[in-house]
Amino acid sequence: MNTSSSGIMDRAVNEMPIAVIDFETTGLTPGLDRVVEVSVVRMEPGKYPELAFDTLVNPVRSVAATEIHGITDEDVADAPVFEEIAGDFVRAISDCIVAAYNVYFDIKFLAYELNQAGLEGLPPHLCLMYMRPMLGLGKRCTLGDACNCHGIPHSMTHTSAGDADAAAHLMTLYLEKMKRSEISTFGDLAQLKNYKFVRSFENRPFSKSLVADISPSDSVRSRSFQGQTSLADRKVSSSIPKMPSNPLAEYWDALKAALADFQITDDELCDLQRKKSELRLKDEQVRMLHARLFAGVIGEFIADKWLDGRECKVLHRVHSCLSKLGWAPGE
Repeated sequence: MNTSSSGIMDRAVNEMPIAVIDFETTGLTPGLDRVVEVSVVRMEPGKYPELAFDTLVNPVRSVAATEIHGITDEDVADAPVFEEIAGDFVRAISDCIVAAYNVYFDIKFLAYELNQAGLEGLPPHLCLMYMRPMLGLGKRCTLGDACNCHGIPHSMTHTSAGDADAAAHLMTLYLEKMKRSEISTFGDLAQLKNYKFVRSFENRPFSKSLVADISPSDSVRSRSFQGQTSLADRKVSSSIPKMPSNPLAEYWDALKAALADFQITDDELCDLQRKKSELRLKDEQVRMLHARLFAGVIGEFIADKWLDGRECKVLHRVHSCLSKLGWAPGE
């Protein structure tokens, strides 16, 4: 177990290392879907964010969502399975609070993959998407939109190293805001808003001792740094080639951000309708993404072989939102 009575509530925000993580996956449902790429950008107090871990992952199933992340079956054929790199990953996030943009997506995959590797519990974590309104810096939105708003370069969308790097620079902005607002401890942060992720502050960070018996993997394979074996001195923003614009991925990110809580406000609906129009997606593409999202929610809800009344109501809300956006399954 990695919980205690106090966790990190009394820890100073500006003195704690932060591990910004990002996963690319085959879909939305852990177990049915698997991780195909993982990166960790580590932020030590007073230092520049640096890439601490980055590899493709063999999902032990066919790759899906290639049109979003660009990863193919061929790319992961010789990549390690997650169990092989679990020790390296835990060492990369050791002693840190974990952060991710839309952490509720990444943390459920992290829990599943660690469990498959025989590791239990979760580290304390931050949701960088919800922290934006939490700190009064703007509304909840996609990582790309947040970066555009705050002048953060982000041209490597849906490469896990690129997304983690952009999120780390966004976290730097959050730390500056917390300092100005005299938010000194994680307990102070938890007082701002009762978001679900603040409950994780009761957990303790992972320690390297958790994986002391797991040897480092020699099969790490990075698509961002082909042919390189060392992570030393890698500055992600200047090292990864610029990725081409991907309207499908942009609309997909907007859908996931707006429906992260399975609800959607009128303002969010208008923003999504505007984004869909600007991206000029074809009706067939919109239907595909809406169907994938709805199927992902269903898959998550029935994973426990149970579908209760509350979950049925959520499905109805999601269906209604997708219908207002142009199409929902069954129409």
